[in-house]
Amino acid sequence: MRALVAAGLVLVVAACSAPEPGGNAPSKAPAPEGLVVEEVAGGLQHGWDIGFLPGGSLLVTERPGGIKLVTNGQVAPVDIALDDLQARGEGGLMGLVVHPDGRRFTVCHNTSKDVRLVTFRLDGTKAVKTKDLLTGMPSNSSGRHSGCRPTLGPDGAMYVATGDIAQARNPQDRTSLGGKVLRIDPETGEGAAGNPFIGSADANERRVFTYGHRNVQGVVFRPDGGQAFSSEHGPSVDDEVNLLKAGANYGWDPSEGGTRGGYDESVPMTDLQRFPDAVPAVWSSGSPTEAICQAAFWNGKLAITALKGSKLLLFTLDQDGKVQNVSIPEELNDKYGRLRAARTAPDGSLYLTTSNGSNDKLLRLTGTV
Repeated sequence: MRALVAAGLVLVVAACSAPEPGGNAPSKAPAPEGLVVEEVAGGLQHGWDIGFLPGGSLLVTERPGGIKLVTNGQVAPVDIALDDLQARGEGGLMGLVVHPDGRRFTVCHNTSKDVRLVTFRLDGTKAVKTKDLLTGMPSNSSGRHSGCRPTLGPDGAMYVATGDIAQARNPQDRTSLGGKVLRIDPETGEGAAGNPFIGSADANERRVFTYGHRNVQGVVFRPDGGQAFSSEHGPSVDDEVNLLKAGANYGWDPSEGGTRGGYDESVPMTDLQRFPDAVPAVWSSGSPTEAICQAAFWNGKLAITALKGSKLLLFTLDQDGKVQNVSIPEELNDKYGRLRAARTAPDGSLYLTTSNGSNDKLLRLTGTV
């Protein structure tokens, strides 16, 4: 994998959006039938991510700062201390990934100074901090465009989806960790071997896998390990599906080459005029956007949750990772409100969370699509 990454291994980043989008959108497919939605747990508050533990239990992060341990439908709070947690707007306690040993997990959260990755060890219902894995990811007081979701790749590296915190220069600045997909060593937090800028004198640039993003919400790998998908918010238009190549620029530049002091969201999500070598979107929503969130592979489809759209979108992909069509299960179409997390369980079912703010649910989806 390392040699392939260095040689420009193609990874696919997926973002899904409107059911009848413009641009290079796929056709709309009939809604799948026969899906079963089970409410596994309730009483959550902005469930943000899900991590599966050995033995069938799972962890759910909540944006205000809590983590719940769910075992056979029973919910227990995890005793965890998050240093200087700042839960404001879109920020707070966000992504979570369980390490291969099944005991450690890494979360991403805002502080008053930054967004950071912190690793803990789970001992019963108590989480013991082992280290700050990565600090210094940019943050702001409002929490806007905070990202942030870690995922372990098939190569053993940790891929971290980050937001640009609505600071115009971050996406094109490779020494900033905002507006990027990072690829780091999950034990040290340093740039992983084989990264495209691993020879840089700047430690942040050594961590960068792709840049020029607005607000990436997740990364997921196709089961065969050869492609990856990630979900990314557009502004008022153009949530995107982006085919990722190591070291590539995806063309988001609200500073307009440093000529604007503010955050100009009227620029294209992929500005091919300013950056002719930027990678065009494989798929974009046009208008309206759905505020897409996390992506997971399920039953051969790419499943992506939508916040504003309050639905699940299922993408059929060809071998090259291009989207052929999209379908929307009626069982989840505006039935549970805003959908945020999406993770495929070891048993093949799909787990989702709602993100409505009170009495949020952990859902389990089974059936065929």
